[in-house]
Amino acid sequence: MVSVADESREQEPLLGSPSATTQKQDPHIAWNLITGTASVAQAGIWILAALVWSNVLTLPYALFTGHPLLASTALLLQVQAALILQPTATPDQKLLGTRIHYTIQLLSILSFLSAFLVIEINKGDHPHFVSPHGILGLVTIIAIVLQASVGVIQFFFPVTILSSVDAGKRIYKYHRWAGYVLLLLEVSTVLAATQTPYNLNAIHIPTRGVVIAIILVLLGVGARIKKGKLGLGDA
Repeated sequence: MVSVADESREQEPLLGSPSATTQKQDPHIAWNLITGTASVAQAGIWILAALVWSNVLTLPYALFTGHPLLASTALLLQVQAALILQPTATPDQKLLGTRIHYTIQLLSILSFLSAFLVIEINKGDHPHFVSPHGILGLVTIIAIVLQASVGVIQFFFPVTILSSVDAGKRIYKYHRWAGYVLLLLEVSTVLAATQTPYNLNAIHIPTRGVVIAIILVLLGVGARIKKGKLGLGDA
């Protein structure tokens, strides 16, 4: 049985106050997308999306066009999926938040896979996975598929595959850790994309703007991370 003190420690964020990062009883779950430092993360991810889309769409349409548009959309969705779930506190909130989380994540993963497929077809006979962006992109897509697979197993098939619901719950914290590490990997891949010859010579997405947007995303999401949910401290 979880004590009040244990529950309080679980809701303790890395930064800020618990009241700014914990969902209240009455407000609609959609408020999770903007409460506390979520607004900072939202500013960052929408600036990043705007930088990508505005620069890409100034070029003549080609098969490659779909790659940055789909990838940036996928990252935008991933941030929404994290923000909607982070503040949930009660069992009912967590269940609803998780259902919305995996629905958004499904759309995000489909976008990431589509972006990956587009660039692979676009490459044709040219060398694949030779630039830092290409290598990071491959590592990222593999990590995304693995992370999604673990999430599906622990939520939908804990008894069938892991032997019990409790076994599924025990790996939640590792899934959360992996999610935050994956976010770092994803934004690193985006940053590496700004240094590709095609961006430097044709698209001109500004590296400085991308860096600022990424910092805002990481600060906004990072400040809402709950220590207890990561297995830190005494929670």
